[in-house]
Amino acid sequence: MNQSPAELASFVADLHIHSPYAFACSKALTLDNLATWARRKGIDLLATGDFTHPTWAVELRANLVSGQDGLYQYGGVRFVPGTEISCVYRQGGRVRRIHMLTLMPTLDAAEYLTRRLSQYGNLSTDGRPTVSLSARDLLALALDCHPEAIVMPAHAWTPWYGVYGSKSGFDSLEECFGDLSHLITAVETGLSSDPAMNRAVPELENRSIVSFSDAHSLGRLGRELTAFSGELSWDGLAAGLRDAGVAFTVEFYPEEGKYHYSGHRNCGVVYGPAEEAANGTDCPVCGRALTLGVLHRVSRLAQRPLDDDWQPDSYGLIDSGDGHPPFARLIPLQEVIAAIRNVGVNTRKVMREYDTVIDHVGSELAALLYASESALLPVAGETLTEAIMRARTGEVSVEPGYDGVYGTVKPTTGESSAGQLSLL
Repeated sequence: MNQSPAELASFVADLHIHSPYAFACSKALTLDNLATWARRKGIDLLATGDFTHPTWAVELRANLVSGQDGLYQYGGVRFVPGTEISCVYRQGGRVRRIHMLTLMPTLDAAEYLTRRLSQYGNLSTDGRPTVSLSARDLLALALDCHPEAIVMPAHAWTPWYGVYGSKSGFDSLEECFGDLSHLITAVETGLSSDPAMNRAVPELENRSIVSFSDAHSLGRLGRELTAFSGELSWDGLAAGLRDAGVAFTVEFYPEEGKYHYSGHRNCGVVYGPAEEAANGTDCPVCGRALTLGVLHRVSRLAQRPLDDDWQPDSYGLIDSGDGHPPFARLIPLQEVIAAIRNVGVNTRKVMREYDTVIDHVGSELAALLYASESALLPVAGETLTEAIMRARTGEVSVEPGYDGVYGTVKPTTGESSAGQLSLL
């Protein structure tokens, strides 16, 4: 690969976020704060999140300014009307709970969809509404409201709410969406999987694989991102999602996601592939079935072995060499600082150092992926710079997440590093 990540990206987007009106989300997720943190994170385009909530919809109407590019603007950041919708329904003799991301080209179209959705659920109780509508019928309804609507499965592998989830999902997009499955042109990976894992599933081979943060608080914004190669406009975004216009994605190390391995949180049981092969998928403590993790589900649906030995290039990008967009596995900057200083992620000490680095290099994405070692050293110092570079090149130790418990990923030290990801 001859181009750096900064050269590949025309714009960077986070299209799965929430507002102060979504359950278990920070009240600080205001438009002012979202715009400020988007700039700090290096994000050019945000989804509004939660446009079906009546109070948030009024705020969006009052503050967002439409532009000639088909997007909206606020505080120096572009916005697109977007929301996550929870579809709960019965299909195939089972209750299905599928979360879907929906993007609409205008606030008028978003308002029209909201009115149509109101007959299927109470939209005022949660910014992420639950509707008694199948995922297939939500797709049809959105397209009926506006033919340019974009609908995709959110965090596709999450056990409880993913389209492929082990608890209430499906084994294929065709099983879920039926005659409209060809209209699903993009799938969001979720924190516990990455593009390499998704590409092992045949029906995802020619669909766009995208990653976003699902931020419930400001600090989580941009923890996963998608960079696009087209113009920053509604048309550019739509083409990028429909016609393979993804330049690269920024990923969690999937082991850090809270559903990567199988297990039982209450019983303290964690099973990776080796333990599952040796012991099965029932809990040895309580005897009930384990919550089957994302790695288990991907392995079951994959048609080729999962290759976990991808190594980043000198820019930090992982290129499979098969023509698909590359991706980067990164550790959020606050976590890197906290790990090397041996303090909590949200402490003042971490935030002071975070602010110093961001103010110097321009954004968190620049610090983690774009900035050279020589550019980081004067402001970050040797220890932090080394940790950032190790995280960028895959020299990390991991303890995989399971059953709702986040995993931990830390840059290795100079003494312990062997240039490879290692399990704790």
